[in-house]
Amino acid sequence: MSTRLQILVERLGGHLIGDPEIEVSGIAPLDGADASQITFLSNPKLRQQAAQTQAAALILSEADDPFISGAYAGARIITPNPYAYFARAAQYFVDRNAIPVPAGVHASASIDPSAHIAPTATVGAHVTVEAGATIGDRAIIDPGCFIGRDAKIGAGTHLFANVVFQAGCEIGAQGIVHSGAVIGSDGFGFAKDQGKWIKIPQTGRVVIGDDVEIGANTSIDRGALSDTIIEDGVKLDNQIQIGHNCHIGAYTAMAGCVGVAGSAKIGKYCTFGGAAMVLGHLTIVDNVHISSGSLVSRSIREPGQYTGFYPLAKNADWEKSAVIVRNLNAMREKIRELEKTIKSLTGNGNE
Repeated sequence: MSTRLQILVERLGGHLIGDPEIEVSGIAPLDGADASQITFLSNPKLRQQAAQTQAAALILSEADDPFISGAYAGARIITPNPYAYFARAAQYFVDRNAIPVPAGVHASASIDPSAHIAPTATVGAHVTVEAGATIGDRAIIDPGCFIGRDAKIGAGTHLFANVVFQAGCEIGAQGIVHSGAVIGSDGFGFAKDQGKWIKIPQTGRVVIGDDVEIGANTSIDRGALSDTIIEDGVKLDNQIQIGHNCHIGAYTAMAGCVGVAGSAKIGKYCTFGGAAMVLGHLTIVDNVHISSGSLVSRSIREPGQYTGFYPLAKNADWEKSAVIVRNLNAMREKIRELEKTIKSLTGNGNE
């Protein structure tokens, strides 16, 4: 389904240069777009490719426009953040072309009589909703999901197929939880006594804010006594582990395979690259950015970019470096002895 550029700009903003009556049906990359599509330029290195694109319209910044306008014949939408504009345009086309999901409960779903499901919600085949659970307006629960007793699903939130949302846990409005995610599994809590492990009951919840997205096969553990908290706008990629009693601040984003151990407190607007690890009981302030593969072994009190991994090298070179690292302590002691000797020979280092 196509739309006029003028309508798109009226909805999303930006300064349109060119024919407002051009019809576009979707968004595509620079090198793949055709005359029925819109594209975007967010990397100045791709200016030449943008100038040659066949798209009907181009989203770009004011800084890039002088390099494009003379060569590109299509319409242009000038905006301060072309990448964000692209994201909103993509949402617009997806929503416009989506097939409406009918409200109602599938006949094969198992719904406890005490559960409350809004009339506008959709509950798919073979879903289980236990006693006291609440599903809000326009929420979509795809086939095979499990929603535990007294759990709460906010308005407009979408649980994809086979999500497990355990007892007492909550998620706010407009959330997305992808397939295979487990929300509210027991935290890893054990006390050792005479060589044996004694399980500590995990009686807290997972409380998730609005506009949170949780990737496929990600696990968020419930708290041991207090709750695990995921604030508004947090974005978690696939296969992430969030331990019990963690607190993740608003609008923090984590890439795939990040692991956060129990009781870690992470601030707002932080980012974590893939496979980054955070030890338990640490505090990380707002606006901290952790590079991929880094291990956070101490609390971080100042905003900034942090990296903690050794650069990749050929195995033989890495082994040589490892030997040097192992011998650093002995080398330090030798240097200290040499310094003492030098000072004694030079009259305490005054000459």
